[in-house]
Amino acid sequence: MAARKKWRKILYEDQGVPDNYVDSSFLDEMKKNLYTRTYSYWSVVRNSGEVTQQISSLCLFVVAYIYMYNQKLSPQLLVVAMAAVTMVGYLIKLYTDHVIEREGPHRTVLDDLKTAVIFTGFSFGLSPVLVSLTETISTDTIYAMTTVMLLANLIFHDYGASAAMVSEALSLNAGIFASVCLASRLHTTWHAFATVTLSLLVFGLWPMLRKQMKKAIPGSQIGMTLTLCSVSIVALVTVSAVAGVLGMLLLLFITFICPAWLISLQPYKDNIYGPWDEAVIQTK
Repeated sequence: MAARKKWRKILYEDQGVPDNYVDSSFLDEMKKNLYTRTYSYWSVVRNSGEVTQQISSLCLFVVAYIYMYNQKLSPQLLVVAMAAVTMVGYLIKLYTDHVIEREGPHRTVLDDLKTAVIFTGFSFGLSPVLVSLTETISTDTIYAMTTVMLLANLIFHDYGASAAMVSEALSLNAGIFASVCLASRLHTTWHAFATVTLSLLVFGLWPMLRKQMKKAIPGSQIGMTLTLCSVSIVALVTVSAVAGVLGMLLLLFITFICPAWLISLQPYKDNIYGPWDEAVIQTK
């Protein structure tokens, strides 16, 4: 009896076996956990600051709205405070621009000033419309829509991870839409203007500045996380003690419990690679 030829992984030759046949050598090429990253607990805790910073910023935005709604905060005072904070943030941006070598054309101070003037003019001009935009919609519906949009802002925000669901545009638009909903429940044009402007700072410019500061001054992230979390908790306590306690527990859970949970699940991760994977074309 003639010896059987050794099976080869080819399809262009009839080897006397079905096309889906594999022999015992097929699994010899299997590899496990080639690209698995090993995390340390404190590095995950440090990186969780990206999430807690965004949650804290969102809490401050909601507290500012509550204060304006209850007429405890003047919208004019808020606009002045935002202008001062924006100037400080812009100076920090100019400093970090010198630290980070950016590719492509650089925006000048005049370009940024034109953008600020155009946005301010459009926002103030549209504020009378925003005040009466949702008069026919119930307040409960408005608050439900706002909650959904703020959650969408948190879910789709760019926390520095490469994921299909990350969308800075969607996150920003959700935050702006939430501010428009809330602005329609305030009293005057100035209230609507202050709310929309605050949403742009909190959901648009502030995350960009945080990301730039993380690149230019990595050591600033811990201090920024502690400051934002502390200020947001104090702000929530001034509105409601229960809200302040729940906010503190949420931030502690995300900062310390979730990293420990992730580390405990690492041993169960089992990714396999082998000849069944799709071919990856590498271009030079």
